[in-house]
Amino acid sequence: MQDFLEAEIPFITLPINKRMRFLRRKSGDIYLRTAFDLLDTNRDGRIEANELQFMLKKLGIDLRDELIEDLMKEASHTGNGLVDEAEFLQWVARIQALRDESDDSSNKLEENDDVTEDLIAAFRVFDRDGNGFITRDELQTAMEMIGESLTDSQVSELLAIADLDKDGRINYEEFTRLLL
Repeated sequence: MQDFLEAEIPFITLPINKRMRFLRRKSGDIYLRTAFDLLDTNRDGRIEANELQFMLKKLGIDLRDELIEDLMKEASHTGNGLVDEAEFLQWVARIQALRDESDDSSNKLEENDDVTEDLIAAFRVFDRDGNGFITRDELQTAMEMIGESLTDSQVSELLAIADLDKDGRINYEEFTRLLL
């Protein structure tokens, strides 16, 4: 199933001239995981506020404690002020999406904009009711539309892979993370 996701969906959602660029972006995930490892200085699998602040100070960025706490709360889905690797990757994806939206609003068209537009269009194919989430039924219907009929267990497996926040549906960030 994972091989299908990595190999087939990008080629369905992206024009042929963008496939290689798409595959190259996938390696960026390695850099984000390395960044997470660098931030997680005590190696407990979670980033704490003091670890984030320490790294930012090393980079010459001095932020108030309140701002660090706000950043950590934003990144942590559990609200406990600790950020695990999945939350970190989602948080960075959100920041990148906001940056891309900012670039769009200032009319700076780049190659990434084409990929973003393609991803949004692909997400809309799956999100039939337009509520910003792909449900189990929408996922199964969309996969059938692209000629990939899935069993209930395959749909469950796909949801388990993609649904990082475990709310039973796939949001845009999870969708892009799955594809990129």
